[in-house]
This record gives sequence, structure tokens and C-alpha cells, in this order.
Amino acid sequence: QVFRMGPYPEGTNNVGEFLAIVHALAWMKEKNLALPVYSDSENAIAWVKAQKCRTKLIQTARNAPLFELIARAEQALKMLETGRVLKWDTKAWGENPADFGRK
Repeated sequence: QVFRMGPYPEGTNNVGEFLAIVHALAWMKEKNLALPVYSDSENAIAWVKAQKCRTKLIQTARNAPLFELIARAEQALKMLETGRVLKWDTKAWGENPADFGRK
């Protein structure tokens, strides 16, 4: 594991996947690496490419720290290369190890 965060109150799988992708992209930029980032979340991949987390989760005092992370991630995406974000092929490769067997 390179990094691990959470769980966050009221967080969703798609928000978690979105944040993980952005974190991976930022880490790779810092390390000057050009590797693919895989996710099995089509929503998170689309949000990253749009540079906007389109969660339907409603912000509350309880999940405010999560929304702060989302805002920081959206800002970071303006400076990150998102072309290497790819869809994990669950059918061919099995469950994504990053899901920790929770699917």
C-alpha cells in the first residue's frame, strides 16, 4: 500500500474511488512517474476526467471533512494528467485489490 485513508462518515464508494484516483495521480506527479491508474468505478473515472465530483451526497456537518477533501481534489485535478486513468477489467482480472474484498 502506498497510501490509505478513511473511513469517512457518510462517505460513498464512488467518492472514495474518486479521491483515491486523484491521490494516486498527485503522488505519481510528485514522483515523476507515468503509470496507469486503474479503478472499477466508471463514475469516479468520469468525475476525474470532468474534474468535478458529481456525488449526490448532501454535505452535512458530519461529512464536512470529506467535502473539504473533495474540494482540494477538484483543485488538484487542474494540474494533473488524467489520461492514464483506466477502467479495471473485473471480469478478466477479478476484483480490484484496492476494494479490500468489500464488493
